[in-house]
Amino acid sequence: MCDTIVALSNSTADGKVLFAKNSDREPNEAHEMVIISRAHHQPGEKVKCTYIEIPQVEETYQVLLAKPFWIWGAEMGANEFGVTIGNEAVFTKDSYGKEPGLIGMDFLRLALERSKTAREALDLIIELLEKYGQSGNCGFAHKMFYHNSFLICDPDEAWVLETSAKEWAAEKVKDIRSISNALTIGAEWDLASANLVQHAIDKGWCRDKSQFNFARCYSEPVYTLFSDAHKRQHCTTEQLKERKGKITPAMMMAVLRHHDDKDKFNWSPDKGITGADVCMHAGWGPIRGSQSAGSMVSQLDRSDSVHWLTGTSAPCTSLFKPVWLDCSIPEHGSPPQGFYDESTLFWRHEAIHRAILEDYAFRLPLIKLDQKNFEEQMLQEVTQNLDGSINKRDSISEKYFKLAQEIELTWLQKVNSQRSKHQNGLLYRFAWKTFNQEAKMK
Repeated sequence: MCDTIVALSNSTADGKVLFAKNSDREPNEAHEMVIISRAHHQPGEKVKCTYIEIPQVEETYQVLLAKPFWIWGAEMGANEFGVTIGNEAVFTKDSYGKEPGLIGMDFLRLALERSKTAREALDLIIELLEKYGQSGNCGFAHKMFYHNSFLICDPDEAWVLETSAKEWAAEKVKDIRSISNALTIGAEWDLASANLVQHAIDKGWCRDKSQFNFARCYSEPVYTLFSDAHKRQHCTTEQLKERKGKITPAMMMAVLRHHDDKDKFNWSPDKGITGADVCMHAGWGPIRGSQSAGSMVSQLDRSDSVHWLTGTSAPCTSLFKPVWLDCSIPEHGSPPQGFYDESTLFWRHEAIHRAILEDYAFRLPLIKLDQKNFEEQMLQEVTQNLDGSINKRDSISEKYFKLAQEIELTWLQKVNSQRSKHQNGLLYRFAWKTFNQEAKMK
């Protein structure tokens, strides 16, 4: 489960396109950040994606990927030209391919490596989809199969692409847009597969063209309902509408941290076995199996795009840190795996995150002022140096990655020094005990 949003230049405070996404995965499905350099390839060379090989192209572009550690592709990322993409699982009436093939995250990376504009990326994903289809397990510890939607943007425009097997529809974004784990394109679109409408008629999902609505005809109702996708998409859309023309990177970060009950002083994610927020917290049972495992906000500009990533789960407990594609990602530890390893950024943070979850309402406020001060200072310095040299930007990135690590060390001490005042619900405690045991944590 995920949420992805975009605000075009006509809707932001400084006239630059803003993109944001939470990557929601299983709690122990560690999130990894990597930059892969531009490369040239030999004729006839193939590229091994998550499951299958396909022909490689002559040149692949430099990309920033934020990804589940075990997947070749990525849930979100950007390239050297400012093309930035996030994908979402969507649940449709068409059968899911379970044989090894291309999965949504593979399409995303392939598009970033091979496209200079959002429209090129859109066309490439469509071409690959129609040639190979989409199939393969997308789950880590638990198998999961789904189709995909994509929010594809660059410094000039954005597109939403929604798919069901090899059928698809695409809509050009006009100002703001949000996608979640449900089809959203209805009876109108800008581009579509040739057989989109007839396929639905043949399946008996509608009687004729006049009745056709892509989301209504193709959506699988049960998974879509329990994902709370429509609620989350409405939530992010309304927040963007309220600030249209004034949207900033800080606001996009705040949207990714949104909890519906944030105004209740004693709210805790242990409440309930259903329900999902934009900032998603895992709990007991299959409906609450997802956790926001990593977050990304991007400001896109032809001459100087900047990206802020957490590299850690639960944006409400994390710090966004700046990354430029023409710089390296600062040293932040070893690549993570699916078990606890304090040498990695993701798992170091999990010690803090999971300690906060033991008494969320009491312990989260212990870190909020530090989080606020860090990001205000960081955003101000980044803004002042958007036209700075590579060396200057590199030093800023290194500074805030290092500072974030120092701050999180104090958080761990602070949180662990406070005795819990709240006992989480039995099922929630059982779920997190299981997650911790599987991760080889305490």
